[in-house]
Formats: sequence, structure tokens, C-alpha cells
Amino acid sequence: MPTSQICTITSIAKAVGVFRIVPAVGIPHPLGDPTTTPAMEKILRRGLVERALRAVATKIETQTIFDI
Repeated sequence: MPTSQICTITSIAKAVGVFRIVPAVGIPHPLGDPTTTPAMEKILRRGLVERALRAVATKIETQTIFDI
């Protein structure tokens, strides 16, 4: 089953063999930014989840970082 990992330190994900890597926002708040408005926070989180879902749906042969 394909999976993707949203993570803040992509080098560790690569080192342990994760194939689909989605960079997160930051170490203290990987899936959000508490300095933004709730509306902006929702947009940010939705974008990360959508990127992770696109990563799962993408056929790959080697480790890939899904930046966009």
C-alpha cells in the first residue's frame, strides 16, 4: 500500500528509506503556523494533506520529495 510521510526533517526520512516525503512547515508546528489566522491555517493544512494525497497517488521508482 503506498504511503507518504509529512515530516519536518526530510534528511531523516530519506535516511530511513521513506519513498514519498512531504516537507512540513516547521519542527514545533509541522502541520500549521499558530501565528496566522484560522482561515490561513486551514488553507495551509489542507494544502499539506492534498500534497500528501498526490504523493500517494503518484507512481515513483525512487525516493521523492514532494515540495509542490
